[in-house]
Amino acid sequence: MNGDEQIRINLRLSLFIAGECEYRVMLSEPILILGSGALGTLFAARLSAAGLDVTVLASWPEGLQALQRHGAELEGLGRFPVRATADPAACRGARLALALVKSWQTERAASQLAACLAEDGLVLTLQNGLGNAETLAGTLGPGRVARGVTTLGATLLGPGLVRPGGEGAVSLERRADLAPLEGLLRKAGFEVEVAGDVDSLVWGKLVVNAAINPLTAILRVKNGELLERPTARRLMGELAREAGRVAFAQGVKLPFDSPLAAAEDVARRTAGNSSSMLQDVLRGAPTEVDAINGAIVALGEGHRVPTPVNKVLWSLVKANPTW
Repeated sequence: MNGDEQIRINLRLSLFIAGECEYRVMLSEPILILGSGALGTLFAARLSAAGLDVTVLASWPEGLQALQRHGAELEGLGRFPVRATADPAACRGARLALALVKSWQTERAASQLAACLAEDGLVLTLQNGLGNAETLAGTLGPGRVARGVTTLGATLLGPGLVRPGGEGAVSLERRADLAPLEGLLRKAGFEVEVAGDVDSLVWGKLVVNAAINPLTAILRVKNGELLERPTARRLMGELAREAGRVAFAQGVKLPFDSPLAAAEDVARRTAGNSSSMLQDVLRGAPTEVDAINGAIVALGEGHRVPTPVNKVLWSLVKANPTW
């Protein structure tokens, strides 16, 4: 069974649940999604497909207009209605939120949430890179911020239109107040895991992203092509090993034994996918390289762990003014 077939099965299950249990869906907690990019649109569509009440808070005018006019669309799977707004006041009182904005947008997202998240509300960040939860907590307080990781892939084809990149898990930190959000994600057909050590998962994804994303962005190739170019493959290995050494210095136990093997495995399994950093480059949008490779370089310097390859790749992505 391929990824698209699994997504169709999950969506059909979600729609069945929505139809059979409409009275429960209407009483379920609304959910706020911050971000109208690839993952924001993917989550909005799948949660809406399950009959849930979804609002998207975003700033991209074209994305907002598409969501308002046509809903969130999954390529080949349909359009699903959502509310969409750029005004935090329109979302006031939100109790459950998903932060799916780019890392460089986190500070703005924190300010927006401060204006609309309920006092007992909770935001779950599934963002790439390091520092997002800390930025949110600095504005909202640590009790209103939860961390998670997702391995779901998605390609933004246009405003409000996304192509799923295959199935993956949504891993949540273990805390009782995440139970309502966990239930909504499961209702929408997501594979949800509760992690005992979320730091390990965050760093595991960071290591893989650091190895794959900047190379695909600079070379403008899909993930799998890195394995087909010997020099690119060697660079991917150096990036992964450096990041792994920084993780060790941080006292983090990675969820895999070999950073190189993990990066190559992800590149192989997502061979046809364009990384999020490549998508940003092709759209002429800012990238998340500061929160990925830049964060590894900064932490490496603090621990006196050399990260020369990460530093060069970080600098190359930053050097092009259109990126």
